[in-house]
Amino acid sequence: QVQLVESGGGLVQPGGSLRLSCAASGIIFSIYHEAWYRQAPGKQRELVAAITSGGNTNYVDSVKGRFTISRDNAKNTVYLQMNSLKPEDTAVYYCNAFWGGNHYWGQGTQVTVSS
Repeated sequence: QVQLVESGGGLVQPGGSLRLSCAASGIIFSIYHEAWYRQAPGKQRELVAAITSGGNTNYVDSVKGRFTISRDNAKNTVYLQMNSLKPEDTAVYYCNAFWGGNHYWGQGTQVTVSS
């Protein structure tokens, strides 16, 4: 059974930081590409950042220079370090693992940026 479990969301003031974690089980984590998506109320889910099995990264323009995606294959975990957070970053953040046509999703974690 594949499970992706996100943690680390919460309420933070503008300019603050959060680190999201996604722990995977039931897959050979090291061969999977990993990504973080987010979905704000009334909006479509969007890709925020991705990291390949080889460690190459990609970001949506709105988070470049502020967010960093990383992975620890020994811990089967992918991270999203979010700095200089803005109110428009408020959303539910979802972890995604994909490889060979297989896509798996976590349950999501809420991030709220507000003063």
